[in-house]
Amino acid sequence: MIRRLCVVLLVMCAGWSQPAGACTGITLVSKDGARVLARTIEWGGSNLNSRYVVVPRGYTQPILLPGGKQGTLFTAQYGYVGFAVEQEIFVAEGMNEAGLSAGLFYFPGYGQYPEYDPQQKSTTVADLQLVPWILGRCRTVEEVEAAVRELRVVSIDPRASTVHWRFADVSGRQVVLEIINGQPRFYENKLGVLTNSPGFDWQMTNLNNYVNLRSGSTTAQWLGHDTELVPFGAGSGFLGIPGDVTPPSRFVRAAFYQSSAPRQDSALQTVLQCFRILGSFEIPIGIEFSAEEPPTDIPSATQWTSAADLMNRKIYYNTMYNSAIRCIDLRQIDFSRVKYRSVPLDETKHQSVETLTIR
Repeated sequence: MIRRLCVVLLVMCAGWSQPAGACTGITLVSKDGARVLARTIEWGGSNLNSRYVVVPRGYTQPILLPGGKQGTLFTAQYGYVGFAVEQEIFVAEGMNEAGLSAGLFYFPGYGQYPEYDPQQKSTTVADLQLVPWILGRCRTVEEVEAAVRELRVVSIDPRASTVHWRFADVSGRQVVLEIINGQPRFYENKLGVLTNSPGFDWQMTNLNNYVNLRSGSTTAQWLGHDTELVPFGAGSGFLGIPGDVTPPSRFVRAAFYQSSAPRQDSALQTVLQCFRILGSFEIPIGIEFSAEEPPTDIPSATQWTSAADLMNRKIYYNTMYNSAIRCIDLRQIDFSRVKYRSVPLDETKHQSVETLTIR
């Protein structure tokens, strides 16, 4: 399975002609102060066999190292719920009982981890295991920053794509972590948006190219003295917003959709709004393949979407097989007694359809 995941990640960064890893993250806040972090995860090459994991306090698991070797063991001090891809130990997104959120986003071509050093095995963590390591050990973003600076984050397979991370806590602070030239760099993410490459700092600068965009409609304009230009319909203030699925375009679109979204009264309404916004970022499977390539036999490149309500300790998700939103309430879990479990996101890979009876 480790070899299979490395192959998946290698294909993700092989070029535009191959199905690519794409993730879009947004953040919304309700009127009652609930902060919701939501995101998609995409991969058009195959089914990621995603699962949710419930990890109790005291649960111990090994760090995986390059070459399939086992590193040190790490023990969860805090219980958490996460969404894993390919293997249950590779948690891509999750939240712990303290309300800390952590997630990885693919970051091909821009990150660079330090080389694996066997002499520093005790402080080495695999990039695909940093999310569970952090969720099990940290309560706040400040603790995350301190912990990461004591770690060496390496890749299981140095040929595979790098990733970057998003961390947030109940205080409202959110940061992006990128490892460049072997060194961790933290960026304050007050906007709350994240996609993939290029780096976060570049993505924020690129927003200035769209300074003309605004919500609502534009007024009619005259071209010369004889020709009046009028908008075709609502939303013309966003005319020119990029509509493709590249990471820079998704970042711009997510930033403007998020900023124009009306603030909802409750956390649940905010969660539902996140799913509606991210629905416009779902990637149809066919567009990632050229006309000569047979598309993968899965419903969507967007394999699942999640939302974490940090204040109320609830995490939600839906999938490419079932658009129904499901919720796990962490406050209903006794993490001192619950047993570790790993459960497929979908019991059956089938989208239910309700037939209405007309009499």
